[in-house]
Amino acid sequence: MKLPIPLFFLAIASFAGPKNHREPAATAPGAPTTGVASFYSTRYDGRVTASGQRFHSNLLTAASRDLPMGSKVRIKNLSNNRSVVVRVNDRGPFVKGRAISVTRRAARELGFTKAGTARVEITPL
Repeated sequence: MKLPIPLFFLAIASFAGPKNHREPAATAPGAPTTGVASFYSTRYDGRVTASGQRFHSNLLTAASRDLPMGSKVRIKNLSNNRSVVVRVNDRGPFVKGRAISVTRRAARELGFTKAGTARVEITPL
């Protein structure tokens, strides 16, 4: 069976796109989600983030796979109700089961540096 030329190219184009490409979800302000947060090691200090900015562990920034770059979010530690506002400037975390990764300063303000991870509520602002 011969396909007309335009249909042939359409069929090829539908299979040629990236398979694992996923755009960050456009989360509406105020729609909170829950998940596990972790924090960056200080060994990343000075490295370039996905946004092109240099990483500094003393800033209030975060990495998210789903939130838009540059967006601000409130992260609340569900075990102690401490919260902090951070700006997303990187992609990650790339560890299964983690929702967001924050700087050491943000983890300290949230009170989970000793534990390493915390169950958190993430609210886009």
